[in-house]
Amino acid sequence: MRRVTRTFAVAALATALAVVAGCSSDEPEETNNAGSGGELVKVTYLTSFGNFGRDAYGWVALEKGFFREAGFDVTIQKGQGTGGNITTIVSGKADYTPIDLTGGLLQFGKGTKDFTAVAAIQQRTMAAIASTSDKNIKTPKDLEGKTLADTPGSVVRNLFPTYAKLANIDYTKVKWQDGDAANLIGILKTGKVDGIGQFVVGRPTIAAVTEKEPTFLPYSDYLTDLYGNVLITSTKIAKEKPEEVKKFTAALLKGLEYALANPAEAATILKKNEPPTVEAAAKAELELMASFVRSAGSGEKVGTIDTARVARSIAILQGAGQLPQGITPEQIISVDLLPKV
Repeated sequence: MRRVTRTFAVAALATALAVVAGCSSDEPEETNNAGSGGELVKVTYLTSFGNFGRDAYGWVALEKGFFREAGFDVTIQKGQGTGGNITTIVSGKADYTPIDLTGGLLQFGKGTKDFTAVAAIQQRTMAAIASTSDKNIKTPKDLEGKTLADTPGSVVRNLFPTYAKLANIDYTKVKWQDGDAANLIGILKTGKVDGIGQFVVGRPTIAAVTEKEPTFLPYSDYLTDLYGNVLITSTKIAKEKPEEVKKFTAALLKGLEYALANPAEAATILKKNEPPTVEAAAKAELELMASFVRSAGSGEKVGTIDTARVARSIAILQGAGQLPQGITPEQIISVDLLPKV
């Protein structure tokens, strides 16, 4: 098994790294000086999906000065899920964002290839179908004949055929309708749909908004090797600015670890930047997410990616007919930029 790991570097060490220009004509020229004491590098970062507790760590890295210490002036914008975020990164309208790795593989298989993963956010997928107890969706079979809502590019929606095949249900009997990331839970509350695509850590927020008991069908029940969110950037940035990528990754992961260690403070920081935030729900989301970021007993450090696991995920998707043959982990993961020991 090939395992690519790295001990998380503190921002003080990251800021000490300096780029030596012109060392060799064979090396890519580093075109920024993030963290070297010069002008701050302007970066646009997208959250994974709206502004919920699960994405508070980006705001924490900004508020606590982790980005600035690493040499970045960061603007945070709301993400729209895997498909939309990849499009924004590839178009050059943003520089970094978390996406679901499996959703990224599906997009890669469809021909969108100008992005690359540089670190893991969650070691296990959090993708799920969410509903409320009054809809009586207790098993995958209960989804047949139901209407679900999600963004068109969501990993939950795009991965559904594979989930349905493994769960032995007819995915053609499930109707999907489009919904905006920020409004999905509100749509569920209206009762106009039976369920929505959502991450399992969304349970506290769904309960707060719908005032009903949430129910979940986690994809991890059938897809055990899948990673959750990973941090991506464009292939261009990864090739031309490797030191910038490493420093940004370290600063963001520092925010992630701080948010998980201090969920109440992280929720307060999120509310400061997103006033509609229900702090109790945001705090609970972070507490639930901790076990996905630090998978118990795995021995993995925060941010690491095991390419052997990714290869198994690719094989599952190929077996379900959702990925073409010939795709390897290294085509979507920048192994040299991943956190290492």
